Amino acid sequence: MIQFLLNQELRQEDNLDPNLTVLNYLRNERNKTGTKEGCASGDCGACSVVLAEDINGDLRYRSVNACLTFVSALHGKQLITVEDLKHQQNLHSTQQAMADCHGSQCGFCTPGFVMSLFALQKNTEQYDQAQTSEALAGNLCRCTGYRPIYEAAKQSCENQQSDHFDAQAAQTIARLKAIKPLSNTQLTGKNRHVYLPTSTQELAERYLQHPDAHLLAGGTDLALEVTQFHRTLDKLIYLGNVSEMKQITETDGMIEIGAAAPLTDCYSILSKHYPDFGDLLHRFASLQIRNQGTLGGNIANASPIGDSPPLLIALDAKVQLRQGDKTRLIPLEDYFLDYKKTVRQSSEFIEKILVPTPNLATFKAYKVSKRLDDDISAVCAAMNIEIQAGQVVSARLAFGGMAAIPKRASHCEQALVGQAWTQATIEAACGALALDFTPLSDFRASKEYRQLVAQNLLRKYFIETTSNPDYLITRVTAHV
Repeated sequence: MIQFLLNQELRQEDNLDPNLTVLNYLRNERNKTGTKEGCASGDCGACSVVLAEDINGDLRYRSVNACLTFVSALHGKQLITVEDLKHQQNLHSTQQAMADCHGSQCGFCTPGFVMSLFALQKNTEQYDQAQTSEALAGNLCRCTGYRPIYEAAKQSCENQQSDHFDAQAAQTIARLKAIKPLSNTQLTGKNRHVYLPTSTQELAERYLQHPDAHLLAGGTDLALEVTQFHRTLDKLIYLGNVSEMKQITETDGMIEIGAAAPLTDCYSILSKHYPDFGDLLHRFASLQIRNQGTLGGNIANASPIGDSPPLLIALDAKVQLRQGDKTRLIPLEDYFLDYKKTVRQSSEFIEKILVPTPNLATFKAYKVSKRLDDDISAVCAAMNIEIQAGQVVSARLAFGGMAAIPKRASHCEQALVGQAWTQATIEAACGALALDFTPLSDFRASKEYRQLVAQNLLRKYFIETTSNPDYLITRVTAHV
């Protein structure tokens, strides 16, 4: 049985299909039809709802795509929909702003925009255009041209008023605390099962018992099996209640990220140490997706165009795998074997990701896609090169979209190491990239385009790292 708050109503559900999405639960089970289905793939934002969670005695509000969220993810949280915003006869300030600023025309996308604005308002103290753009990047509208929606965001953020959610916050937190995650929690319906472990030990045991189960963290990719391909997932193990796997810690020289930590949570520490990593995460799908999608899931998915693996490989990151009580630590670059094939054994899962903190190398990352935001890479490149006294000491370059797996450019690295940091060296290294990769042509890019882009990104790195006249001096001084 799972328990959660639907606005302020305590729901206890023990006979729901684990493949049921929050979108279909709301529309078909609870008759809350304000939440719309536009794409069933997390692209349009019409299904956006907000989940509130008790985090150290405070409520954290985050927008998510209801079409990609299975009902098991609601356990211990508060689900807020567009119907819940109005209080008595008064519209919520975000709803009123949309009306005042004429931010709605056909109205189909409006509930999703309102919920994204509600989450934005709860997470900001004043209007900021960049933050607003990030909050709304996952919501599409074909009518208004967005200007009135931005005006609505400005009005709702600049004229914030205490609402009924603020008034009920203490009560909500107390009610959420009362829903304590218990071991052996599960949800069963239509002969399908989802298990909700609360510790890595319980997770490991469950996975040994059910090696055929699908591990469910954010579910932003796995849910497409149900919503897009109309398949059924008979067994799921949900990781969202395993607190150890959501922790992020920093020790001397190492960042440890639990495999179930949402990308939104990973952003602050990764962007602090590696600004380019942070910039890329801003372009990693939409905020709704990043609020649910996890770093471990992006790796485990083993997609050749996943955004994070090339960056992590260039940084010499490692993954800790666990099977029962046994763990092993391997370089991330060794995790991938072939297209969608990894070294992970039966009942083995990624427990954490270990990322070294910066050294004397200069790290840069580049993503090339047809759209700037909310799009999949045609080519993703990460370069981490150390230079001393004008000579390349070490080089780690990794690319996505260039092979069946995220992969290092070993020939290119060999052409760089030990050579002078000059244009001639770069051109030789660009030629070596042809030995590292034989990319394919698809609807995102041709193989010729990918090869040229990869070479040009190396040239771009060279220009960016040498345009600062103090660059080499700073590096040499720091090393000494």
